[in-house]
Amino acid sequence: MKIREVIIQNWRSIGNIKLSVQDLMIFIGQNNHGKSNILSALLFFFGEIGLDDLDFKKDTKELFVEVLFGDLDNSDRTTFKKYVTANNTIRVQKVATKEQISSYHGYTETPMEDWLKEANIAAYAKREDAEKLPLAQLLPGGGRITKDIFREAQERYIENNRDNLIFSYELEQGPFLGAKNVAKGIFGEVYFVPSVKKAEEDLSTRGRSVFSALYARVINKMSETNKEFSDAKERIASLMRILNRVNEDGTENEARPIELTSFEKSLADELRNWAATIDVEITPPDLDDIFKVGATVWVDDGIRTNVGRKGQGLQRALIFALVRSLAKLAIQEEDREDSQEENKDGGTSRKASRSSYFILEEPELYLHPQAQRELFDSVVELSKAESQVLICTHSSSFINLDRYRSICIVRKNSVEEGTTTFQCVEELFPDPKEKDLFNIAYWINPDRGELFFARKVILLEGPTDKTVLPLLAHRLGIFRHDYTLIDCGSKDSMPNYIQLLNKFNLPYIVVYDKDHQPGKSADAIAAADKVSKRINSQIDKTLGQCIELINDIEEELGIADPSKKNKPYATLTHVETEGFSIENSLRDKINTIYA
Repeated sequence: MKIREVIIQNWRSIGNIKLSVQDLMIFIGQNNHGKSNILSALLFFFGEIGLDDLDFKKDTKELFVEVLFGDLDNSDRTTFKKYVTANNTIRVQKVATKEQISSYHGYTETPMEDWLKEANIAAYAKREDAEKLPLAQLLPGGGRITKDIFREAQERYIENNRDNLIFSYELEQGPFLGAKNVAKGIFGEVYFVPSVKKAEEDLSTRGRSVFSALYARVINKMSETNKEFSDAKERIASLMRILNRVNEDGTENEARPIELTSFEKSLADELRNWAATIDVEITPPDLDDIFKVGATVWVDDGIRTNVGRKGQGLQRALIFALVRSLAKLAIQEEDREDSQEENKDGGTSRKASRSSYFILEEPELYLHPQAQRELFDSVVELSKAESQVLICTHSSSFINLDRYRSICIVRKNSVEEGTTTFQCVEELFPDPKEKDLFNIAYWINPDRGELFFARKVILLEGPTDKTVLPLLAHRLGIFRHDYTLIDCGSKDSMPNYIQLLNKFNLPYIVVYDKDHQPGKSADAIAAADKVSKRINSQIDKTLGQCIELINDIEEELGIADPSKKNKPYATLTHVETEGFSIENSLRDKINTIYA
């Protein structure tokens, strides 16, 4: 079972957003724009965190988080039978009020016919009324028609005649699954790694740490397959049993140690005036827990210490090593369960989804660039299994255009508007040739991922422009660190970058050469004009604009010698020459670029 859509309303900085969710989701954006609020809303939905008045958006009294799940397996369809649609999805909403009352409600496909609505069952309690309905043949021939009998007949009729019925899709008024409280973990296991967390917490055998989950699986497997371990557990269980006065079958335990009997008699003698007796009963502990309590993890990198004494980088790497190990073990268990279920005649009795959701907040922290890229590859592999991974990050190492549908840009333009999101779920480059051309230019550019984090993107033809323009902006005192300059590799590649920026709703400015240099042939000038026209035609005026250089950056700077053109160092030397001044026309263009 996978998350396929999320709607969040009135949660912290979020007024109302709707997200399309992939197996891997990467939330990016500037600080304090709401990325972590999206993750915390999901944690609230899954019951991983509680509710506070500060979780409500300003001046609101009710919030909700709604999740559409897809890719249900047979067990999921059984557990959530009432809510499963013809598209094999379920939609669940968790709503909360300022009184800190929260509840789950599911959407149901309700037939338009009144006699097929569960809410109207009481109207057909009399057999003479029920037998007039089209589902009469599905009722027993005699006896009282109970609510359960009629409900079963409704379900069978709907299942047999689904194609001929008209449904409305409505949010139920009653509680989800008919229960006041929804069991934690019913939608799957959630593993959250916040941006700031001590590694000791994730290496604890107590609570719901990643290590605890991993270690529990190891203990369970030992219980199933290791005979020595099973025998040891049985010996401990036998020891617990002989300590009690009465055996499990109610008979007197003659093997009970006399010391315990004497202890009880001594206490009873002291309480004789109270007419009370004493029975010391030993409750056997969960034997698997015995083997968890004493587990301690040591790390030896030349010096054997607990993980808290290691550097933050190693601690962070160890946390994600646990995540990867848990994921691998989960995949093995899923394969084993699938094999077992194939050999069963009936369904499974599993009451919770076996899905896993890994929610990672700024996983790049304390990791060097190479380690970040390695972690991202691991995360991608993790998302290809039954698991789903949701990340918020500030690192361009986690941006990959092969998975552009996974990218969600988070913005907060104003406090009043709150957090907004933007995704591109359509085809980015419908023309395969355009896609190939863009990939060549994109992958040779080391700044390719940075453009998604920029307040504005400045597209440039080549390395000379990228070298000189920031220097000139610094001299004019208008340089912006939150603007990203992208070397597109050539003028021909610019339309593809523009298309990318348009699809992701990113503000930009395009700086290109007019290319009407003296000595150019008419055909060359015509070809340059054709590309210039294509660039201008691609620009979305609500997002971007263009600046045309006469005829290139070198001419704008007063470099007439053709031998010094297209050479960043020569251009930089010219700008650094004593007495160099920026012409007013170029000054105006730079001011526009960095506006």
